[in-house]
Amino acid sequence: QVQLVESGGGLVQAGGSLRLSCAASRRTFSSYVMAWFRQAPGKEREFSAAISRSGGSPYYADSVKGRFTISRDNAKSTVYLQMNSLKLEDTAVYYCAAGVDLQTFNYWGQGTQVTVSS
Repeated sequence: QVQLVESGGGLVQAGGSLRLSCAASRRTFSSYVMAWFRQAPGKEREFSAAISRSGGSPYYADSVKGRFTISRDNAKSTVYLQMNSLKLEDTAVYYCAAGVDLQTFNYWGQGTQVTVSS
């Protein structure tokens, strides 16, 4: 069992930046592929970014490519999402997930709200 706790959400103006963090409970953090998903009001949860076990090979949804950066620190069992040039449509609850590959995420955090205002 892996417990994930997100932090760093909040209210930001369009064009601004936020950095989300997700701390994992397990020492085996480095054995998991990590990802960020988001769910906007009235919409289904969608993939945003993922990163391999070693921290290489980041993968992004087209909607965030060039603006968001995913990274991880295996020594701290933490994954990050740096969000720049935020847009109104980035408003959502952001979830951290851990899994065995890009199609299988077994563990989810409780989510952190990001609200982008005009």
